[in-house]
Amino acid sequence: MISFGARLRAALDRSGPLCVGIDPHAHLLAEWGLDASAAGVREFGLRVVEAAAGTVGVVKPQVAFFEPYGSAGFAALEEVQRAARDAGLLVIADAKRGDIGTTMDGYAAAWLAPGAPLEADALTVSPYLGPDSLRGTLTTAVQHGKGVFVLAATSNPEAYPVQSARTIDVAATDDQSVAERVARDVGWVNGSAAFAGGLGPIGLVVGATVDRAAVGLPDAALIGAPILAPGFGAQGAEPADLGRLFGVLAGNVVASESRSILSAGPDGIAARIRARADLYRGYLDA
Repeated sequence: MISFGARLRAALDRSGPLCVGIDPHAHLLAEWGLDASAAGVREFGLRVVEAAAGTVGVVKPQVAFFEPYGSAGFAALEEVQRAARDAGLLVIADAKRGDIGTTMDGYAAAWLAPGAPLEADALTVSPYLGPDSLRGTLTTAVQHGKGVFVLAATSNPEAYPVQSARTIDVAATDDQSVAERVARDVGWVNGSAAFAGGLGPIGLVVGATVDRAAVGLPDAALIGAPILAPGFGAQGAEPADLGRLFGVLAGNVVASESRSILSAGPDGIAARIRARADLYRGYLDA
């Protein structure tokens, strides 16, 4: 079994860092001439997959845009994710699940178990019930060759007061921000001998518009971790910023773009993906 980190490393090396978000907002459905329905989000997602396949290595469906359509929406998501994986794309399910005990185990089984209807290659999760609450999910991911991306320093401004706050822990040997504590508390998996020297299976969500110094998230806390970076494109960060923002870690970044690509419409999306992917590859190779 090939680990998620190894598969992601191969995808990044082959196709570059661009990850295409599959976010069927209602206004985008209308612009694409599609109904705001389960059939509409299914068609939207399949068209994005078709446009992305062969150009990028990763897509990221936003689960929230499929959920409003109930069971039919989830059936549409299942089909989109299956089509993406069949096309050779890695699928990061952006579901941001976070809970404790058997509830979190249930989420892990739904999204990370081989053969599950919603099977993805990786899942976004929230650590704010305590990073240890994710231990079972991290274990499940490793056992099945899957990945997990843990929210650490997100790009929404209202998260800053929480994620930059200093931790209070009598057992801690030094003062840390919440973001750094999250990164270090889940990073132990990547540090195991099985993943030494490469990308581990446990990634971190670090927004491209985040001041990592201000939030207290140094390079050392991210070593060996895939970095899922929203905030490129419509939110302001550009491919040229990749090196400035992430330095020596730039090669481990999955740069997520959604609106900046999806706004090209069904006739222009394939060309937009190619153009953006070329920009990222050009700056990394420079």
